[in-house]
Amino acid sequence: MTGKILLAPVVIVFGWAALSGKEGKSDKTAVAKKAIRKVLDKQVAAWNKGDLDGFMTGYWKSPNLMFFSGKDKTRGWEATLKRYQKKYQSEGRKMGKLTFSELEIDVLGPKTAWVRGRWQVVLDKEKPNGLFTLIMKKFPEGWRIVHDHTSA
Repeated sequence: MTGKILLAPVVIVFGWAALSGKEGKSDKTAVAKKAIRKVLDKQVAAWNKGDLDGFMTGYWKSPNLMFFSGKDKTRGWEATLKRYQKKYQSEGRKMGKLTFSELEIDVLGPKTAWVRGRWQVVLDKEKPNGLFTLIMKKFPEGWRIVHDHTSA
């Protein structure tokens, strides 16, 4: 009888530990998703103010940043900034109003996430739009896009 009595507290402790681990993991995932969403929201706000430098803070400021769009591959933060400047700020172009929708954020680990969604920029005479897939990593300064694959 004593063996059964001692077994019950052990089962309760292990059960509690297993549940606590799941709660901790889902809490961390929720915190990461919220932080990632905040980065994307800040990008949209900066874009809509015409602040391309502010928009670019969502990207990893590294020569190893990758940006794929159509048949073009851009490597590096500076090159990505120049690409955006040429496409949306050159020759008196307006940046328009950016929106992200259909966002899906999958946290793959404590420092890695995958984001999918739809983008649209409303300009005076057109509304370019498409899909994107982002790979994001958590750095000391926060979550940053390390790979952007965008299609029109």
